[in-house]
Amino acid sequence: MNLSPLITNVHFPPISEVKQWLADRPNDGRELIDLCQAVPDYAPAPELTDHLSGLLSDPLISKYSPDEGLPEVREAICAYYGRKYGAQLSPDNLCLTIGASQAFWLTIVTLCRAGDEIVVQAPYYFDHPMALDILGIRGVYAPFVEADRGLPDPAAIERLITERTKAVLVVSPSNPTGAISPPETIRELFNVARRHNIALILDETYNEFIPGGLRPHDLFSDLAWGDHFVQIASFGKTYALTGYRAGQLVASREFIRNALKAQDTMVVCQPRITQQAIKFGVERLDQWVAANRDMMTRRHDLFRTEFTRPGNRFRLTASGAFFAWVRHPFGDCSGRQVAKRLVDEAAILCLPGEVFGPGLEGYLRLAFGNIREEAIPEAVRRFCALTE
Repeated sequence: MNLSPLITNVHFPPISEVKQWLADRPNDGRELIDLCQAVPDYAPAPELTDHLSGLLSDPLISKYSPDEGLPEVREAICAYYGRKYGAQLSPDNLCLTIGASQAFWLTIVTLCRAGDEIVVQAPYYFDHPMALDILGIRGVYAPFVEADRGLPDPAAIERLITERTKAVLVVSPSNPTGAISPPETIRELFNVARRHNIALILDETYNEFIPGGLRPHDLFSDLAWGDHFVQIASFGKTYALTGYRAGQLVASREFIRNALKAQDTMVVCQPRITQQAIKFGVERLDQWVAANRDMMTRRHDLFRTEFTRPGNRFRLTASGAFFAWVRHPFGDCSGRQVAKRLVDEAAILCLPGEVFGPGLEGYLRLAFGNIREEAIPEAVRRFCALTE
């Protein structure tokens, strides 16, 4: 059969690609240090899993819910947004999704049709342009500026907007760099979107890992926020529920009502067990989340200290939240080649820079949020030991 060239031309999922390298890794006795996929290394809160285990005998837990999610779950999330953002949301502003990735797909199919453009800040989360390419939507990429740590420049982004542009897409904290866009930058991006009557799509999957629990931005305080702002959210990293696929789309009532047409044809609804996990989390786990945030901040501080010691030829260019964005020292090698060497010669698994945007072969993404503090010095030692 003939497959769609829109999908055959898209590269294979990068994490799956690099994990395939493990089958050929030399067995030198060293334990693999996995800096590849961003997954919290700790388990969900025990009280959360205890709560969920008590729900399994309820016959309702195996049934469909409303497409957008149970009303009481969305009410609880609205209260959480009041604490987190000072927002006054209605349950009608929310659609619970199968991870943040499905929330992104819902956003794009609601906003765009084939041939439209979206301005994307690079380095980008690789799933985003993969989805755009599959849907026939053109990504226009704002380049990575190392001196700015990859933070978005609203003026540079505005210059890329054309009559075909439907949205600006930014991830903060960034996956892959970890850099956190300041609230004033996010406000400027919102104003750019408003001037051009397009949407600002903000992926905030890692919003609970901003040091100190600071408010990420004030956009929800704007009475007309829904006219030009769509938030992609996730509770999977927040509550260590990545396999539960606990995503969310936050937008205007009109946007959500239209997105539900696609939701119904994609997945119908987020599983009830996931919804109950989210409800428990937003109602009872603020202190648990804060403790994990502080732990991740300590890991980041330790990683920066160790990685920037004299003698390391790999250079840290940006970091924060879960990630570090590193320039490798092998100018004649691609990121894939260096990442493969790290697997074979250092027992370290990470992602090559080129999967995060064009011209980024000189970089690697390290997900230091995956490993415990005591493993960080050894991980850095292995980078330092890699020679020509």
